[in-house]
Amino acid sequence: MDQKYRPHSARLTPRADGSLLYTSGHEMSPVAATTGEWLHRWADEAPLRTFLAERYGAGWHEVSYGQALEQVRAIGQALVARGLGEETPVLVMSGNGVDHALLALAGQYVGVPVVPVAEQYALIHGAHGRLRHAIELTRPKMAYVVDADQYAEALALEALDGIELVASRPGKNASVTPFAELLRGDATVDVDAAHAKVGPDSVVKILLTSGSTSAPKGVPTTHRMMCANQAQIADALPFLTDRPPVLVDWLPWNHVFGGSHNFNIVLANGGTLYIDDGKPVPALINRTLENLSMVSPTASFNVPVGFAQVLDALKKDEALRRTYFKELDMIFYAGASLPQDVWQGLEALAREVRGAVPLMNSSWGLTETAPATLIQHQPTDRSGIVGVPMTGTEIKLIPGEDDPDRYEVRARGPNLFTGYLNDAEKTAEAFDEEGFFRTGDAMKFVVPGQPGMGLKFDGRISEDFKLLTGTWVRAAQLRLDMLVQIGPLAQDIVVTGADRRQIGILIFPNMAEIEKEGFSPENLDGALSCRMLKGEIARRLAERAREVSGSSSHVGRALVLAEPPDMGAGEMTAKGNLNYRKVLDRRKALLDRLYDDADPATITI
Repeated sequence: MDQKYRPHSARLTPRADGSLLYTSGHEMSPVAATTGEWLHRWADEAPLRTFLAERYGAGWHEVSYGQALEQVRAIGQALVARGLGEETPVLVMSGNGVDHALLALAGQYVGVPVVPVAEQYALIHGAHGRLRHAIELTRPKMAYVVDADQYAEALALEALDGIELVASRPGKNASVTPFAELLRGDATVDVDAAHAKVGPDSVVKILLTSGSTSAPKGVPTTHRMMCANQAQIADALPFLTDRPPVLVDWLPWNHVFGGSHNFNIVLANGGTLYIDDGKPVPALINRTLENLSMVSPTASFNVPVGFAQVLDALKKDEALRRTYFKELDMIFYAGASLPQDVWQGLEALAREVRGAVPLMNSSWGLTETAPATLIQHQPTDRSGIVGVPMTGTEIKLIPGEDDPDRYEVRARGPNLFTGYLNDAEKTAEAFDEEGFFRTGDAMKFVVPGQPGMGLKFDGRISEDFKLLTGTWVRAAQLRLDMLVQIGPLAQDIVVTGADRRQIGILIFPNMAEIEKEGFSPENLDGALSCRMLKGEIARRLAERAREVSGSSSHVGRALVLAEPPDMGAGEMTAKGNLNYRKVLDRRKALLDRLYDDADPATITI
């Protein structure tokens, strides 16, 4: 199948202050006023088409566009009747599901923001502090879970006192309102009048930042931001509008990738979203594979580790390969660079099944940008490219003082937020004097002098540090390099060396792989050690050291941590990202041991 992509077009304009202005060469398409405009359109044009589907027994529970509009209007009546409005949001504590989607759309329809938080915050006792923070920050008037028994501990938190609790399955909890009651609506409410008051600047949802460097901040997201972003995505990927997209997607809705980008690609283009109740983790990956065996997606979204696991299964199962690639227009990765061997493996299987490769691409953005701001939208043969500016956006590139080919990235456009929730100080820090959002990310051009080839991510500026020698270390890129070098033995890595003479790494191990390889390390006061494991990691570090010279990238020591990252202690975010500062602060004794050559667990080369 020939791919209907739009070739890159980009302009790069030097500015008097030394910065560069990077913009799209394409014009931006008209933008819907609200997400309700999309819902009405498809309920009118395709009322019987499946919009949302979730697993039910051996098959799927499906909701059509016509049904969705009717139920959204009823729930909207119930919300208005309870006095909810823009200042009294709805907290959603459980994961993706049809009822979650209908509740969120109802809020958007009548002007009640939804606050989706990571389900781990409610289900993990040690993460309840994050849940309390979200409640105190957003001050909801209603809180929803799918199952009151499953979320009983969270529902009993004092922070939820005085807040109406709603559950799709209320169980025996008499204090919980059944979701079915919201579906009955309230005939005393004029839902059309409520909907008419909603406009482009009405707040749709409040998303929480990852909290990888500080406490999570609230990002009010408007209809304008989400609708503009879908117009921009369609400008880059017109095949999304040529036929209704079909997704089998697990990405959580408390993140902007799954909840705004992917969900709205379906809604804006009249597609169908099959809610995948699996995940790329050992206990749930088989459920994802089962779901993919039942539905042929037209676009496949995932994080790199997810695509790696899907690829392994595709190699072993011819029927799954044919179902997966049959209708596929695009393979889209985000969150990190897709390993080149995974990229090439997917390409090879696609050619085998259908004689052509789907568009394989990525994008770049943040919670504050709704999210897509740069996008790779023409074919390429390599991973790691985040692309060119979306239509309507302006990217300010500021050359680095020590590396003029590395740029700080700032952004401005209709898809960007205007400020953090109840935090004037952080808002002021977030924007420069021209109104560009300081993203904190660094980029380099894929091919210097050819802006149409796009940019590639080059780390978080805030993660860079100096050695005692004054040498700058690009920690984010080095971490990715070391994950490749250490391979499957490492689940994640923290790069160290600030104000020290040498770069080191703290390794969170992949215990399944370590045991598979026959290593049997012992726990030495928080660090894992055994002669064979130390020797293997030292060999890999030495192998890289022979190829890479210079103190800015030479890793000379390592320590394998015995304790996994603790979400309750703030070491890991709901996205699964490490909070590096928290890890280093909490494990300072282990950091000191890393630089002690006499410590029996320390690995040196």
